[in-house]
Amino acid sequence: MKKTLVALAALAAVGAASAQSSVTLFGVVDATIAYGSGDTANKTQLTNSGYNSSRFGVRGVEDLGGGLKASFHLEASSNNDDGSGAGTNNNNQARPAADPAINARNQGLTWNRTSVVSLLGSFGEIRLGRDYTPQFWSFTVFDPFGTNGVGTTQALNSSGGGQTIVRASNSIGYKSPAVSGFGVWAQAYMGENASNAAAQAGDGGAIRVTYDNGPLSLAVAFATTTTGVGTDVQTTNIAGSYDMKVAQLMAFWNKDANTGAKDITGYTLGALVPMGAGTIRLAFSNSDNGAGAKTDKFALGYVYDMSKRTALYGTFASLSNSGGAAQALNGAATPANGSSTGFDLGVRHAF
Repeated sequence: MKKTLVALAALAAVGAASAQSSVTLFGVVDATIAYGSGDTANKTQLTNSGYNSSRFGVRGVEDLGGGLKASFHLEASSNNDDGSGAGTNNNNQARPAADPAINARNQGLTWNRTSVVSLLGSFGEIRLGRDYTPQFWSFTVFDPFGTNGVGTTQALNSSGGGQTIVRASNSIGYKSPAVSGFGVWAQAYMGENASNAAAQAGDGGAIRVTYDNGPLSLAVAFATTTTGVGTDVQTTNIAGSYDMKVAQLMAFWNKDANTGAKDITGYTLGALVPMGAGTIRLAFSNSDNGAGAKTDKFALGYVYDMSKRTALYGTFASLSNSGGAAQALNGAATPANGSSTGFDLGVRHAF
């Protein structure tokens, strides 16, 4: 009888612990028929991530008591059009041409999107690992196309922000709780060079300050990343949105300042308009390399929500180049000062 009671007590303890912990598998499978037309060449592809980035992940959280929690988040890119994974960058530095594997699509499944462990409490959240950078987050939050597909803001497509413009490896981050609508996200990341190395490339840090109050959202971010001996790239962006219910208006501006080079700037003006069972998305974006090369893009799309997890979408985009720019859409090619159009047609399923 005593052994039975001990066993039951042990099972009850395990059950209580399990009730305070959770692990979730999640992901997105997004397939896209993508077409690009240019003055030199056209291209048709079956690709992915036209609406949301295809991914596979696992995350979990444990309640440690006293308002403290521990969590982890592992997330990998998935190229569902051909079954491959995506490479990652282990030190926030550009790879030499003699090292073709590090960013190639033959690495299999890597946790290239997010790979963090964190502690959460009333103080906020401390995050350790590979993570999004604060300077990137406004690109995607204030882009009606979420930096996915042919409609992605040209400010990102032509960015000069370097290897940490989207994510950084070896990062230590802190996110504050919201206080009167204000929040702070600070992050430092390391290139993990020897202390006597001439260049501490890959080292850097960023901070993002936000204000959210009802329909109004504002954000400003600043980052600096060492790129070589005596050189760095500094990124600054400012963004805002206002939800009028009939439409959410968005605006974004970004500058990348590389040592010894002209500043690269870009902006986005856009809106999300609820329409029926879906949303109209439209945006005008621009990039300017400071030396005369400019690209203007207009994008229009519609997302039809078949359910909470499944959506059909279509996007059309058109761009024009001037001052020697030669950007093109969806793999097409165009000469300097040429133009390009493209469209995405796809389905997204989340689980």
